[in-house]
Amino acid sequence: MSSREILWIYIILLVVGGLIGFFKAKSRVSLVMSAAFAAALSLCAADIIFKPYVADILLAALLVVFSMRVVKTKKFMPAGMMLVITLIALALRHFRIS
Repeated sequence: MSSREILWIYIILLVVGGLIGFFKAKSRVSLVMSAAFAAALSLCAADIIFKPYVADILLAALLVVFSMRVVKTKKFMPAGMMLVITLIALALRHFRIS
């Protein structure tokens, strides 16, 4: 699985998470932020933004956001789950998977 495929899978999970946040908690912020980060990551995955570290910076920013949410709410779901998924995506982008 390539770094690009991992990024596309993550983008889908990010948007789904934003939609769930919107429908369950009526959180427009969740929807807007997930769409904004997904759009930026899509530009990286589609090689429109050619610098590979840009996606890593965006994923690191999401790690910070999700970490702050977990600390604030003291609940694993949903921010903790997205924190784990983001960490896995960031790690897998740097490992060669056959």
